[in-house]
Amino acid sequence: MQKTSKSIAKRFKVTGSGRLMRRKPGKRHLLRKKSTKQLRRARQDQSVSKGMQKRLEKAIL
Repeated sequence: MQKTSKSIAKRFKVTGSGRLMRRKPGKRHLLRKKSTKQLRRARQDQSVSKGMQKRLEKAIL
C-alpha cells in the first residue's frame, strides 16, 4: 500500500462524481496589472485532464 502524497492531496479536491478539481494559477500577487476578466476566470476551479487524473489518483488514493 502506497502512502498518500499530502502535497498533492492539499492541491486537488475530489468531487462527488470522482473527478479531480484544481485551482487556476495567477490569483496570488501582482493583481493590479491583471485585467478584471483574468481575475474573474481565475476564481473558477477547473477539472483535471484525463491523462493527469490517472496519475494523481494513484498519488492521492
